[in-house]
Amino acid sequence: MWSRRQGHLRPTVCGVEELRRRRREQEAALRKARREQQLVSKRLLREDAPEEAGEGCVAAILGEAEVQQFLRQAQRGTEEKEREGALVSLRRGLQHPETQQTFIQLEGSMRTLVGLLTSNQALLQLEAARCLHELSHSEQSTIAEACLPATSYLLTYLSGHSSDFIELCLYTLGNLIVESEAVRRQLLPQGIVPALAACIQSPHVAVLEALGYALSQLLQAKEAPEKIIPSILASTLPQHMLQMLQPGPKLNPGVAVEFAWCLHYIICSQVSNPLLIGHGALSTLGLLLLDLAGAVQRTEDAGLELLACPVLRCLSNLLTEAAVETVGGQMQLRDERVVAALFILLQFFFQKQPSLLPEGLWLLNNLTANSPSFCTSLLSLDLIEPLLQLLPVSNVVSVMVLTVLCNVAEKGPAYCQRLWPGPLLPTLLHTLAFSDTEVVGQSLELLHLLFLYQPEAVQVFLQQSGLQALERHQEEAQLQDRVYALRQTALQG
Repeated sequence: MWSRRQGHLRPTVCGVEELRRRRREQEAALRKARREQQLVSKRLLREDAPEEAGEGCVAAILGEAEVQQFLRQAQRGTEEKEREGALVSLRRGLQHPETQQTFIQLEGSMRTLVGLLTSNQALLQLEAARCLHELSHSEQSTIAEACLPATSYLLTYLSGHSSDFIELCLYTLGNLIVESEAVRRQLLPQGIVPALAACIQSPHVAVLEALGYALSQLLQAKEAPEKIIPSILASTLPQHMLQMLQPGPKLNPGVAVEFAWCLHYIICSQVSNPLLIGHGALSTLGLLLLDLAGAVQRTEDAGLELLACPVLRCLSNLLTEAAVETVGGQMQLRDERVVAALFILLQFFFQKQPSLLPEGLWLLNNLTANSPSFCTSLLSLDLIEPLLQLLPVSNVVSVMVLTVLCNVAEKGPAYCQRLWPGPLLPTLLHTLAFSDTEVVGQSLELLHLLFLYQPEAVQVFLQQSGLQALERHQEEAQLQDRVYALRQTALQG
């Protein structure tokens, strides 16, 4: 049975302001954790000719003598075909970490490779660049730093005419940027941001996708908020990025994914989100969300979630900005259409990609946190039951669902009346049986709001053995104060 601990003073009820304070603290912690999630990765372009990829052509680890031989042949061979073949052999050997180490430790090897990269023979340039690309894929910062003599040339070649060569240079730079602060320190004063801004004018989809990748790597640097993002925001890149995300026949999914992640990293830095909002980021992303919802209804394409994830994160984080209200950000999102589109995506995630449900629910949380109109949309579209159906997916999803319902209930008696009667109270009695402290805690918060604004819910709660459900948690340190307060509220009701 219930016991009252001596020596501890507890409030008999928990007011709305106290509930709001606790939920603000929790949401601040969640926002910080979500902002800090990043996707550092490397990409490798390998397009070996069929004869190279055959069974008898498995790349071998090269020793010092072989590396020297191939470099000598590439530099001094009498026939262009011989020189190119030597670089191909070297490039294939550099697929092995052992060969990479041998190469960078060999005196003069990088100087020779840079000389070939800057030669006036296009095929030799291309193969030299491919060798550098293999080196850039290493996860060792010493190898990235060994490539420093080549980075300025890679940057220069971004203004060239060959789209294939530009694409290769961009992916190589992207790989090197993420691995070494020394590389970034060298490239920034050399003008990497203006060079990337110029590339965004390219008509070639492959170049734009490679540009998005290189830019996303640059934006994930630890020094990005202070040294990189301000210069990017001062360029034309943000406007062009948003153009790449505008729905329509010109929207390319691969390009859009890359630039959506770029936008996500800029937003997470919180350097100047009002500037992005002023450029129309909310309306562009909102329209893209509607477009994605339409797309999942038309196709089974599992690749859509690749774009949905960064778009949801961008919207979620932008909605936490004070500037949203000053520019009418909530109005830009067209309440009911956005909520309906979001639920279409949630159903898609539920069936195809449950791991993305927290992303959609985080956006729904931020939409409903300070907006009665979005809460009204949730109720008028009869979306409470579909929301409750997501509870069994995971504890994380359960907490997010309950948080959204708290947002609705917090708006006052008129909203709680719309939540009651219905499946909410039986569902809460069920979630009180969960072993996860966060799920139970959010269930208690929601019950408290329901009791405050809808007193008749108390009697039903008592009739359905609600006190016994609370009793399970009276000894849990993180919950006992809230359990006690809720019990007192129920008994007084």
